[in-house]
Amino acid sequence: MPTPKIVLFYAFAPLADPDAIRLWQRDLGEVLKLRGRILISEHGINGTLGGDLPAVKKWLRRFRDYPAFKDADVKWSEGTGLDADGYSLDFPKLSVKVRDEIVSFGAPGELAVDEHGVVGGGARLSPEQLHELIAERGDEVVFFDGRNALEAEIGRFRNAVVPDTENTRDFVRLLDEGAYDELKGKPVVTYCTGGIRCEVLSSLMVSRGFGEVYQLDGGIARYGETYGDDGLWEGSLYVFDRRGSVEFSDHAAVIGECAGCGASTSRTANCPEPTCRRQFVVCAACGAVACPEHA
Repeated sequence: MPTPKIVLFYAFAPLADPDAIRLWQRDLGEVLKLRGRILISEHGINGTLGGDLPAVKKWLRRFRDYPAFKDADVKWSEGTGLDADGYSLDFPKLSVKVRDEIVSFGAPGELAVDEHGVVGGGARLSPEQLHELIAERGDEVVFFDGRNALEAEIGRFRNAVVPDTENTRDFVRLLDEGAYDELKGKPVVTYCTGGIRCEVLSSLMVSRGFGEVYQLDGGIARYGETYGDDGLWEGSLYVFDRRGSVEFSDHAAVIGECAGCGASTSRTANCPEPTCRRQFVVCAACGAVACPEHA
């Protein structure tokens, strides 16, 4: 019986020939009938892939054989299904591209990477170490959401600071404007889906004078694997594939509010207006309504 799986992965490491990596990953993914999205730059690789379990395992073995990726952070989750040809139903195609950044903060010149990863980022905290920090420092600790604001509407850490961002480039602008300078004297824990955005965000914060910056190692995904919905996380985890969101247990809180009727929901959808590229939180019953800007 086919077993659909999805892997979320990244590795920061200097890559001398990103285009050669692109061709290798494209050809390997096509042979193994994988779908998803991979971005590669001189700083490393970032991606998510879906396919049948044996195929994904074969990909991972080949991936880790490459020295720069042997310690890559890889997280597994359940896929929705496979089509008749064995391709993942969670992604429309396989896309492998070279970019200036593997996560687009718009500041490639600020990122320094060596064989150990990002240079100058926040101190890593495992989920268990995060709980130890909270036990020691209590309300002094500030959770700082490193995702787009929409993602936080359906799930976030309790009492987190959620910047008003539509994309990752907004973080650089907000930090340079001093929007969060009041946090520079506090312990700040950055978090994101799988950890990659906080690798960069925490380094940007450190370079701008934030004195005590941490990053949740493995992101929300690993925290959810560890504590499910019985810890400090509330709601659903937004994901960038056709699943839309995932829950860590059968008792996940529903904290999103439908833009149409105000009902509780974890569902997100694209605005139906052809000229609008925004997503918004909307229940199934109101799925055809326009986002607030076009209602």
